[in-house]
Amino acid sequence: MKFFVVGYMASGKTTFGKELAGDKGLPFLDLDECIEEREGRSISEIFATDGERYFRETERRVLHELCGERDEFVMATGGGTPCFFDNMEYMNSMGSTLFLNTSLFVIVERLKKQRADRPLLAVYSDNELEFFVREHLESRLPFYLKAKELI
Repeated sequence: MKFFVVGYMASGKTTFGKELAGDKGLPFLDLDECIEEREGRSISEIFATDGERYFRETERRVLHELCGERDEFVMATGGGTPCFFDNMEYMNSMGSTLFLNTSLFVIVERLKKQRADRPLLAVYSDNELEFFVREHLESRLPFYLKAKELI
């Protein structure tokens, strides 16, 4: 069985995914880490060098490759993975999708502490960050809500 954990950045997908993988006795995969490994560079470098379009195409390709290579796993996807191409429909067809529906407040508080690790967010003040996350999350919610289960 394949499990895909979806949700906004800093929602806890990796932590939840690792716990679920341990409970189910399945390997854990972090899609972003798999992309970095296959590309030989960080997500930030991919965005800076080749742009978001290239990243999203690579993300889709690696998602499909991993599904073809493995029968069972728990995968933490990137926050945007379900929102591009047919990724959400594909994940639903390949296994169980779980939307980790973390509150806006929790996400914003976590992101305030992680700004150093997320260069694209460093430009926002605390108030601007909350506004950005609220707007961005709202635009992605329709994709997340296509998940088979809400956590």
